[in-house]
Amino acid sequence: MKVVLFCGGLGMRMRTDDDPRPKPMMTVGDRPVLWHIMRYYAHFGHTEFVLCLGYGGQVVKDYFLHYDETASNDFVLSGGGRDVELLGSDIGDWRITFVDTGLSTEIGERLRRVRQHLGDDEMFLAHYGDVLTDAPMDELVATLAASD
Repeated sequence: MKVVLFCGGLGMRMRTDDDPRPKPMMTVGDRPVLWHIMRYYAHFGHTEFVLCLGYGGQVVKDYFLHYDETASNDFVLSGGGRDVELLGSDIGDWRITFVDTGLSTEIGERLRRVRQHLGDDEMFLAHYGDVLTDAPMDELVATLAASD
């Protein structure tokens, strides 16, 4: 089941003039809120993400394009530093689709602009890219599916 994440907010209440990052890229610990949200969904087996990008979309792209697995995973270094063998992976099984949905686009329109990336799935999940939760996702999905 795919997860659509809305990542286009300006973050005006969360940022200062010298920190232009979009809301989903504000950090909790040493990782962006967006990463924590994606890890939450991955915990429940949902590892296909469609990111609706707006303001700061390039920051989101750059973060994942230059993601450093060694920052949070154990690894073995050999060959004088030339060879790195990861002993674990944070995002190795994730599939992330990055879609520029516009700077001032409303949520419904963002969703419409990514619909071709949802395939034939009968159900998908959607979440704001700046909201953390510890809700029991597996139970929520099962209840929704059972309710028809």
